[in-house]
Amino acid sequence: MIESTVDLRTADSTDDTPMVTFVVHPEEQGPHPLVIFFMDAPGMREEIRDMARRLASSGYYVMAPQLYYREVEHFNLFDGGTRDRMFELMSNLSNDMVVSDAKSLIEYAEADDAATTHRIGTVGYCMSGPFAVYLAGQMPDRISAAASFHGVALVTDAADSPHLQLANAAGEVYVGAAEVDSYAPPEMIDGFEAARKAAGCAGRTEWYPGTEHGFAFAERPAYVRDASERHWERMHDLFRRNLHT
Repeated sequence: MIESTVDLRTADSTDDTPMVTFVVHPEEQGPHPLVIFFMDAPGMREEIRDMARRLASSGYYVMAPQLYYREVEHFNLFDGGTRDRMFELMSNLSNDMVVSDAKSLIEYAEADDAATTHRIGTVGYCMSGPFAVYLAGQMPDRISAAASFHGVALVTDAADSPHLQLANAAGEVYVGAAEVDSYAPPEMIDGFEAARKAAGCAGRTEWYPGTEHGFAFAERPAYVRDASERHWERMHDLFRRNLHT
């Protein structure tokens, strides 16, 4: 495996505030399809990098950006960060900001012979679940598969609600929802699935019984091993069918 940490320039970055991005991909048999791997709200940390490595080992060029770069160089809730600061950083990040960031990520990957951007995948967790879906609608010619796991704010009253993008999405959208999740209650998940079907967007929504918000992360209290392994299986299947064609 080849990995690096790169300082990317974006529309909102400066020399002092680059979007620090973890990049990992197999050493051989490339080029590999790009997958943009979005961190959850607690921030960039080794667990995120380990998950990116696991995905990349199956034949992907994975980029995991530090999305809070506009305000902080580093943030990790589990290593000195506070919940109040996390929610502040999270609330200051918009769907359109992430679209802008994704364009910089894709531009970087396009210049790397190890990557192919003909078909791109996105995956997000918690805070970033809606980012993955929103991108599918904003970049239908680029995003072939999008996955959200215990994602929040998939249906809102705002004009940029992810569910309103489903009619524009050309790729497949998968949503994995926790059985108990105050951040993503059943009525929101059901509303999203109804919107997906009405829009004619390919994909599905799946409930993960016996889980709570954050079940996919091995180092978070809500971790459920069987459910987490199922999430990996679903993600690999989604990307294999849509990116390796």
